[in-house]
Amino acid sequence: MKSIIIASTSTIHGSGYLEYLLEELKIHFKATDTILFIPYARPGGISHDEYTNTATKAFAKIDKTIKGIHEFENAEEAIKNAKGIFVGGGNTFVLVSQLYKNNALLAIKDAVKNGTPYLGTSAGSNICGLTMHTTNDMPIVYPPSFKTLGLVPFNINPHYLDPIEGSTHMGETRETRIKEFHAYNSQPVIGIREGSWIEVKDKKLTLKGTLKARVFEYNKTPYEIATNSDLEFLK
Repeated sequence: MKSIIIASTSTIHGSGYLEYLLEELKIHFKATDTILFIPYARPGGISHDEYTNTATKAFAKIDKTIKGIHEFENAEEAIKNAKGIFVGGGNTFVLVSQLYKNNALLAIKDAVKNGTPYLGTSAGSNICGLTMHTTNDMPIVYPPSFKTLGLVPFNINPHYLDPIEGSTHMGETRETRIKEFHAYNSQPVIGIREGSWIEVKDKKLTLKGTLKARVFEYNKTPYEIATNSDLEFLK
């Protein structure tokens, strides 16, 4: 049975790293004491060791041990043997490039489909969708493909931001960017606001957290869905 948490962010305002999710993660990873961490996205260009240390401190609060995938000689084997997987946020282009380079993408997909619990935050959530086209990140490296895990039948836009009323900013909004995406692609996109996540339990998909999400469907007006909404209709 698939067991996935697709979180918009690792850190919400006024809270520590993963702090708002820790109670949920106790349940999510209840069957294992050790979680494989994939730090490839390297937020701000930090090292794999630095990033793994951050995750280690957070999970220690719920008595879980973290092992960085870079500590293993073979990433594919590390994923196959993992009892829990966490892919952290950062730059999605860097993350996807490294996943392809280390033959890790298909290994993660197979592991999750076979029941290994998965947590993604930010970039790690972005890759749960059909493609990474709706990332907010700069293309600082070029991955072999934009195709990602396809664990859910839509694309994801983490850290979704609403237009700020009265703002004089002349750049594109997130909504504009997603409309541009739909000029060339037809799959739905869910904009997840910070503090919310999508919970996947086998074939059941549910919006969790405190905030609504914004749904963009091809040739339709964008609309809001409330927390605890069933996302089955997007299949």
